Formats: sequence, C-alpha cells, structure tokens
Amino acid sequence: METAIEIGLIITSIALIASVILQSKGAGLGGLTGAESGSVFSARRGIERTLFYVTIGLSVLFFILAILAILIYRF
Repeated sequence: METAIEIGLIITSIALIASVILQSKGAGLGGLTGAESGSVFSARRGIERTLFYVTIGLSVLFFILAILAILIYRF
C-alpha cells in the first residue's frame, strides 16, 4: 500500500510538472494579436482549457495522495 502511494505521488508530480510547463509555453500563443499576453484577458479555448482542467485535477490528486501518505506513515 505504501509503495503504491509513493509511485502514485511520483507519477502525479511528473505529470503535474509537465502540465505546468506546457501551460507556460502555451501562454505565448495568445500574444499573436500584437498585445502582450499578460496584459489582456483572453478566454481559454480548446487545448488550453483542457490543459487547465487537467492541471487542476492533477493538483487535487497530488494533494489527496500526499494526505494519504501522511496518514499511513503516521499510524
């Protein structure tokens, strides 16, 4: 059980890092209109929205696994 949670934490953390890096690389795509991407709000569409929701899901999963690991190791 402990090993499964540790492996889950490692896989989730790698996927979370990859999704955050992909989001930061995708931030420049909104700047094609000539305005800086950080100064103008643009709605997330398509793959950006999907990647946003995947990142949220991975962060929630990572948090839950971390809490489970703490509870298992403590008791």
